[in-house]
Amino acid sequence: MLNLQLAHKYSRAIFELAQEEGKLAQYGKELLQVKKDLETVPAAVSFFANPQVERKAKKELVKKMYEGELSQSIYHFLLLLVDKRRFALLSVIAEQFREMANAAQGIVIADVTTAQPATEAQQKKIAAKLEAVTGKKVELRLHENKALLGGVVVKIGDRRIDGSVAGRLQALQKELLTSK
Repeated sequence: MLNLQLAHKYSRAIFELAQEEGKLAQYGKELLQVKKDLETVPAAVSFFANPQVERKAKKELVKKMYEGELSQSIYHFLLLLVDKRRFALLSVIAEQFREMANAAQGIVIADVTTAQPATEAQQKKIAAKLEAVTGKKVELRLHENKALLGGVVVKIGDRRIDGSVAGRLQALQKELLTSK
């Protein structure tokens, strides 16, 4: 709980800076890129989380990886996280930043699950339909689940829309069982 509160303070600070500088999208993209970079190299996560590794060594690694690759603000933010021994919170900070930025821009995340990979045209059609329903810009997060047989299941926040073949069959089964 304490770590989430701490992460929120840092994500709020970088979010407010991004808003002031008009760089919400850029900073969000950079934070998510650093998060992905670290997640693909488990040794890097362990390195930054290890309290026995000196801050100087951690800063050198940040410098080698990101100096000149990121905006000055995000680069210095990473160094600040190292200084304050909060780098292990980066993943949570990046996700919280994304949530705040999306809310500020009127964007909702829709988890879309299909049986087969959705084509580009299908993705555009789904996004357009969801934007009409929600009245907000929709960003799709795509998933696959062969058990659906066909159709689509959409989850936006705590709202779930089941348009799958499997879901329809289950609904039909319930209807038949209750009508006996």
